[in-house]
Amino acid sequence: MPEFEDQSDRIETSSYPGRGIVIGETPDGTHLVQVYWIMGRSEGSRNRILVQEEETVRTWVFDESKVDNLELISYYPVRVQGSHHIVTNGDQTETILEHLERGGTFESALDTRTWESDPPIYTPRISGLLTTSIDAGYAYKLSILKTIQGSADHTSRQYFTYGSTIPGYGHCITTYLDDDDPVLSFEGEPYTVALQNDIQETTDHFWSLLDEDNRVALLTKFIDPGSNTSEIHIHNRYTA
Repeated sequence: MPEFEDQSDRIETSSYPGRGIVIGETPDGTHLVQVYWIMGRSEGSRNRILVQEEETVRTWVFDESKVDNLELISYYPVRVQGSHHIVTNGDQTETILEHLERGGTFESALDTRTWESDPPIYTPRISGLLTTSIDAGYAYKLSILKTIQGSADHTSRQYFTYGSTIPGYGHCITTYLDDDDPVLSFEGEPYTVALQNDIQETTDHFWSLLDEDNRVALLTKFIDPGSNTSEIHIHNRYTA
């Protein structure tokens, strides 16, 4: 078995990697794993929480009195379509879900989308798809949609496909590299990070890696590949 590098320090040493996704497998091989987190630098960006609704999760606000349009805040970062488990940092979750329901693919869905329209940052859209089906031809996929060197006239769509999971590891992708003005989009391939066997331990581990001032909310999802059932654990900045 080859040795894989735990590059979790890339999260820990970045004060603002933004939103992030990790997909992988527990060391004992009993569960597939998805992790998603939200970060924020402003008071408005930090005024968010994750709320579980049965097998999915919705983003919401901690203090509703500070928000004029609540509908702009809410999206579902995780969804399930059959054996497919979707995780994203925005409303492209619904686009992927709709394409899969119509027989489309992860890629065909995201080919219809771009980055977020929030100049001058143009926040990248990051997405992941994990399957428990042995006939899918892949274990999981990750994607980032971003501008090319910050130009709103040019879009880069990058897709990463993994044929099998690695026991004890996941691949991580984030929206940004680090804090800057404006922040720089993620570059390169998703990197490997170590995972744990326990959902609480996994949640606590990734929460501890995030910058204390900028971390907002995090969810961990453990999926039983045999039964396709899942468990979700949430850690919110203001309700923990």
